[in-house]
Amino acid sequence: MYQLSGNFGFALAEISNYYSRVNASLKLPVVFTSFLIFLALVIPADAQSKSDVSSVPFSAAPYRVGERLTFNVSFSNFISAAHVELLVAARGTFFEREGIQIRARVETSGVVNAALYAINNDYTTYVDPETGLPYRAQQILREATRRSDASSIFNQPAGLAAIPSRRSGEFPGTYDLLSAIYRLRALPLTDGSTYRFNVRADNQDYRAELKVGGRQLIRTNVGSFNAIATEVRVLNNSTINRYRIRIYFSDDERHVPVLITAQHPAGEIRAELAGSEFVRPPGTKSDSPVPPVAISPSPEPPVGAPGGNNSGALVGLPFKIGEQLNYQVFLPGVSLPVGAASFHVRGHARYFEREGLHFTVSAQTTNAAERVFFANNQISSYADPGTLLPYRCELNLIEGRRRLNQILSLNQEAGTATTNSNQRIEIPVGTHDYATIFYAIRTFNLNPPRRNAVSILVENKPKTLFVSALKREVIQLGSQSIPAIQISLTTDDPQSDKFQLRAWISDDERRLPLRLTAATELGLVRADLVILPLTSQ
Repeated sequence: MYQLSGNFGFALAEISNYYSRVNASLKLPVVFTSFLIFLALVIPADAQSKSDVSSVPFSAAPYRVGERLTFNVSFSNFISAAHVELLVAARGTFFEREGIQIRARVETSGVVNAALYAINNDYTTYVDPETGLPYRAQQILREATRRSDASSIFNQPAGLAAIPSRRSGEFPGTYDLLSAIYRLRALPLTDGSTYRFNVRADNQDYRAELKVGGRQLIRTNVGSFNAIATEVRVLNNSTINRYRIRIYFSDDERHVPVLITAQHPAGEIRAELAGSEFVRPPGTKSDSPVPPVAISPSPEPPVGAPGGNNSGALVGLPFKIGEQLNYQVFLPGVSLPVGAASFHVRGHARYFEREGLHFTVSAQTTNAAERVFFANNQISSYADPGTLLPYRCELNLIEGRRRLNQILSLNQEAGTATTNSNQRIEIPVGTHDYATIFYAIRTFNLNPPRRNAVSILVENKPKTLFVSALKREVIQLGSQSIPAIQISLTTDDPQSDKFQLRAWISDDERRLPLRLTAATELGLVRADLVILPLTSQ
């Protein structure tokens, strides 16, 4: 059951322990609600430049309309704590003046979202296209069951006050968190230089320095980058300085932040670039003659990548980029969940030198169950967007005393899968892994009594999985009655229905897996989809 339903993530009991430690030294909502997570720790700061030039050049390259950057944020042992998206949305007239609209979304994910802190925040800032200074900022904060809307108007200096300071590299103006990161990208970032800015966050003004250290090769999940290493120091806050903030910008004119790290007492915070692409929001036009500049790996959307809007929709598929489904697992007679799982469609970009969809699955035992059987697994899968067949699968599985760290490279055309230990496995053409099968089933014809057959790799052996649509019925999920299609999942093993695997898929265009059940020695295990408050599901 565990293998067919995905992997097991970090135990929620461990999260609780970390939560108490983090909250003692820093309010956890601040960590997750601030832009790029780490910004709450670092760039409630101001950055003004102390370089050897009297004025700091301003590059328009980071402000190209349509640029969308996505980041995965990890915290200590929690590999997927949050998801961040940045978008240069439009250029035009806003609030009776010319400006560039920049947007950001921050959303907790995985078990952090399901069990610790559910947020889904949106930030919008309007900046002057000539200076990058903000003149209006809006934010919508959704934290658990609370929501707050706020707007800020920035009265920037004018006249003599707007003349650059005689201090080397300093210039006037106050930034918010969102405009600050783009203004940093617009700097020349020359080796050995130091830049200072003023940034306002949570009604407080901060002064900080960005010091450029040199060049460094940075490896992330989407590839390796030649990067510019920088360090952030806050001049009027010694507590933040202890977090040792590091930002690594791509070594090109766009200066994309490919990695951001902060050393919190409870563990390292990392915001890692997960995707980079250009989209063309409807009704907008390009704001700059600057041509596309590729960073390695290429941020340009491949043929068939989502474009024309910012919805993340995938043509012909029942899910879209960013979809996250969280589940709680129950045993008979036990009121508290014994496990949790999360399925996430993370991105559509170039991964490992080819176009792909990035899926992640995390699952874990929780509460008293983890003391009986500790499971803590992660799966990351990269699949062809046309067929949903995987070409790379990364497994980090902990189930009791069992440990497995494995990378599978699948060649669907040749019918082979190769492990990172060079073990070669013969597979049928069209073989799925634990993650992609979850999404492939949603694309099948599930009209009863339809039966589909598909190959899946289980314990390095291909098996045939039969997906049979049994009947339509209405199931109760929490307080909702939902029309669903019951399906059975059987294999070509001698005991084909040993675990009596059943699933209920929503009878609508999204084909959401609402419930999964399996027979075990402890009774019927049930996994139910959790509809979290204020979280897109």
